[in-house]
Amino acid sequence: MNRIVLRLYITGNSVRSQQAIANIYRICQEDLGDQYNVEIIDVLEQPQRAEEEKIMVTPTLIKQLPPPLQRIIGDMSNTEKVLLGLDIVPEGLQVHFPED
Repeated sequence: MNRIVLRLYITGNSVRSQQAIANIYRICQEDLGDQYNVEIIDVLEQPQRAEEEKIMVTPTLIKQLPPPLQRIIGDMSNTEKVLLGLDIVPEGLQVHFPED
């Protein structure tokens, strides 16, 4: 597996920010082993970075590497949704797509 580089944009020390941080670290530790880097960016402290990435809502998770770039918005509480959003399908996870 290639190393996964993530950026999590949060707003201050809010409950929602703390939940997102805890959830993303839990997901990474459980499903990615040691193959990840997470950078936490507080938009109150670094507004220019949020502006450069066009962050409109927090928390927002951006998968920088490997391509393609992916964005996930929310508190990262739904593990399956986060992993699928990162283009990661862990072993044992069965993905069901609705039939047309």
